[in-house]
Amino acid sequence: MTGPHAVYLCGPMTGLPLDNYPAFHAAAEELRHRGFEVVNPAENPQPNAAPTWDDWMAVSLPQVRAAGLLALLPGWERSRGACAEVALAGELGIPCLPLRDVIRGEHG
Repeated sequence: MTGPHAVYLCGPMTGLPLDNYPAFHAAAEELRHRGFEVVNPAENPQPNAAPTWDDWMAVSLPQVRAAGLLALLPGWERSRGACAEVALAGELGIPCLPLRDVIRGEHG
């Protein structure tokens, strides 16, 4: 579930060990512990039997559109998907902040 107060986790996956899911799950756990509603793309169900990058982006971009804030995991700027998500958020006026700032409460 997403909403205007949801934090969408944005970061690199492709090519990383375990698709970087451990980092996404740790970030989601920390933010939820602090009371945030979190949208974790590592929790998205597989869109089909053999999903492509485009299939995954078709799931994630609507989640970005519905979020109120993007929390950026380290290395996001080296990820084609994360860069697309940040670009969309920028076009929509959705703030994008480093995860550490969101955890510290520096999100406005």
